[in-house]
Amino acid sequence: MLHPTPVPDNHDTVILRRAARVPRRPLVILLAGLGVLLVALTGWYLTIPVRPDRPALAVNLATEAEIAAHTATHTTVFRFAANPRILVIDYATLREQGQTLNRIAAFVEKAGLPHDRVLDTTALDAAIRQSGETTESYYYGHDYGSHDLTMFFALADRDSIRLGEDEERLRALLHQQALFDGTQPGAVISLPQTTPDGIDAFTRRVILRHELGHGEFFSNPVYADFVRRFWSEALSVEQRTAFRHFLGGLNYDTANEELMLNEMQAFLMFTPDERYFTAGWIAAKPAELAALRRRFLATMPPGWLRNTAGTPLPRRQRSITTRMALAATLPGGRLRKISRSVSRYAAAGSVSRRGSGNSRSRAAMATTMSVPESVATFL
Repeated sequence: MLHPTPVPDNHDTVILRRAARVPRRPLVILLAGLGVLLVALTGWYLTIPVRPDRPALAVNLATEAEIAAHTATHTTVFRFAANPRILVIDYATLREQGQTLNRIAAFVEKAGLPHDRVLDTTALDAAIRQSGETTESYYYGHDYGSHDLTMFFALADRDSIRLGEDEERLRALLHQQALFDGTQPGAVISLPQTTPDGIDAFTRRVILRHELGHGEFFSNPVYADFVRRFWSEALSVEQRTAFRHFLGGLNYDTANEELMLNEMQAFLMFTPDERYFTAGWIAAKPAELAALRRRFLATMPPGWLRNTAGTPLPRRQRSITTRMALAATLPGGRLRKISRSVSRYAAAGSVSRRGSGNSRSRAAMATTMSVPESVATFL
C-alpha cells in the first residue's frame, strides 16, 4: 500500500555528478574500456527500483469487481488481474488524487495548455481555477500510458520543476513496479472512493470500467492497433467529427488524434450508462449508436476486454428532472458543474449527421438529451 508519508529528497533522483578528472593515458584501449564500463553501470542503475533500501509496496492482484468493492482508508494500489500491466490506484480522497495526477492531466490532455513542458505549481493552480474546477474536481478518473508518464517526469527534471510529495511518491511507485523498464507498455489508471456530493458506488463502477478500457489501450498494442483502424476505417468522417466535437466540448485537446480515438473507444464501449454517454452527444440516434457498438464488438480482438464489453453494468435510470433536483441539493456546486458541461458542449457548434443532409445544433440537443452527470470528470 502506498502510504501518504513524506519522501526524502534522495528517494529516486538520478544525480549526474561531474566525473573526477582522470589523468590522460596514452592507451586508447583504457579509455574505451572505461566507457564501456560506464555505459554498463548506467544501464544497470536505471533498471533497478527506486529506493532499493526500502521494502516493496504491497501491490496485490485484483479483479474489476474486487477493486470496485474496495473501501480505501488510505491510497491503495492494485495490479489488474486480467492484465497486470495495468496499475490501478484507488485514492482515499479526491484531494490526494488531484494533488498526484492533475499536473499530469494538464500536460497530457488538456486543451489550451502546453504539452511540451510541465506546468509549475502556480501555472497549474491558475489553469485549474480558469477551468472553473478545484483540485478535487479537475478530474474524477485518470489514465496514462507509461510513455506519457516517462515524458512527464523527464521534462519536469529537465526544467527543474518542483513536484509535490504525492507526485514524487507516484514516480517511486512506477519505478518500483517496473513501468519505466521499457520492455513493454504499461498503464496507470485511478479512481476515487465514494463521496457525499456525487460519487456513489455505481458511479465508481462506471469510472473504473471506463478507465480500464484506457488501461488496455495503453498496455496492449494489438488492441490499440485495432482501435486506430476502427477510428480511421470503420467510422465515417462525420462520425469522427462528431466525436471530436463532443470531446472538444469537454476540453480535451482535439488536435491529439491518439487522444481522440482512445477516448472514443472508452466512451463508446466502456461507459455503459446513459448518464455518462448517450447517442445525442455524438449527434446520433440510439439505433445508430447500438449498431456502432455491435460493429466494434464484432471485430474486437478476443480477450478479457471483449468479454467485459459484453457484460454491462447494472443500469440505474433517473429522469433529468430528478437528477437535477437531486444535484441542486448536493454540496460542492454539483448542479453548476452539470450546467457548465452542457453549456460547453452546446457552444461547440453543429455537426452534420451522416446521410442526413442537415445539422443539429448542440444547443438544441442539450434540451432533449440525457445529461451525463459526471461525463466531464472522466479522463
